[in-house]
Amino acid sequence: MTAEDSIAIMSNDSTMSTSKITEGVAGAPNEAALIALMERTGYAMVQENGQRKYGGPPPGWEGLHPPRGCEVFVGKIPRDVYEDELVPVFESVGRIYEMRLMMDFDGKNRGYAFVMYTLKHEAKRAVRELNNYEIRPGRLLGVCCSVDNCRLFIGGIPKMKKREEILEEISKVTEGVLDVIVYASAADKMKNRGFAFVEYESHRAAAMARRKLMPGRIQLWGHQIAVDWAEPEIDVDEDVMETVKILYVRNLMIETSEDTIKKIFGQYNLGCVERVKKIRDYAFVHFTSREDAVQAMRNLNGTELEGSCIEVTLAKPVDKEQYTRYQKAAKGGAPATTTPTEVPQPNYVYSCDPYTLAYYGYPYNALIGPNRDYFVKGW
Repeated sequence: MTAEDSIAIMSNDSTMSTSKITEGVAGAPNEAALIALMERTGYAMVQENGQRKYGGPPPGWEGLHPPRGCEVFVGKIPRDVYEDELVPVFESVGRIYEMRLMMDFDGKNRGYAFVMYTLKHEAKRAVRELNNYEIRPGRLLGVCCSVDNCRLFIGGIPKMKKREEILEEISKVTEGVLDVIVYASAADKMKNRGFAFVEYESHRAAAMARRKLMPGRIQLWGHQIAVDWAEPEIDVDEDVMETVKILYVRNLMIETSEDTIKKIFGQYNLGCVERVKKIRDYAFVHFTSREDAVQAMRNLNGTELEGSCIEVTLAKPVDKEQYTRYQKAAKGGAPATTTPTEVPQPNYVYSCDPYTLAYYGYPYNALIGPNRDYFVKGW
């Protein structure tokens, strides 16, 4: 190889390197630091649609895209902190698949980012160890699980429509529909409550459907509809779920009493039901042991009670602070976190349907958000 050949190869390498750098990194306030990060890790970095993406996938990746539950939301990021400071922190708890830092037109970040790991337990570790991490003196990061919402809330549905009719109609006008969840009216089980939840195959499909169904753009059955993101479904740790001894019972008749529920659910072991709390057509049944709760659930789920087919599941314990962080993350805001002087206390509410948290004292407005009118009206 001649000297001229070597110079030509070096020149080509330099050109390739420069082309990579220009995609979102060239001209950045900390360009040199970002280049050094990419050289150290081998990850690519590109800026598009108001976000700078690091990785996605990482170098040498041959597997599938990480499953749901592998991403965390990072809030309260100082606006002059970038990937060169964030990556070392977040790679310390697991392998980063992708980091997306939201960027402003002035070159500063918008205060939040999303970090996707290759495995779920790495994301959980990030939440556990990096929430309230001091990234700068006196500046604490807020870290919580990210909400990859694939579910829409649709209101204004004629109350005589059945699930199959709603599924067929929604599938005609939007793509990627997986399921439709419809609740029967508390007063008349032959009617729905005037709203439904529609599950899509991906967040992108749900976002496209939401845009298409926005008020004024389309009608269903000649009716104007309301559409919004559904309240996010929070994943509960398996270890926590294994301790639950409270059942959530849905689709009860309004006339069904707490005494009747206690008698039916306590029939398998005398004295096993501690108490029952019923609200309209749903109830929480508290047991003395998990074994009794599981036995009752298996025997009674899908059975008929006073003329209505009931659904019985284990109640989902959700930390109130965690629920607030989920809501903030779902809307792109910084999650609420405790201050260094606060001592976190276990403070659980139990959730299954969005409105059930009301029983445990969670404020209706904060709980339901933009969909609240459909839950506080008479059904």
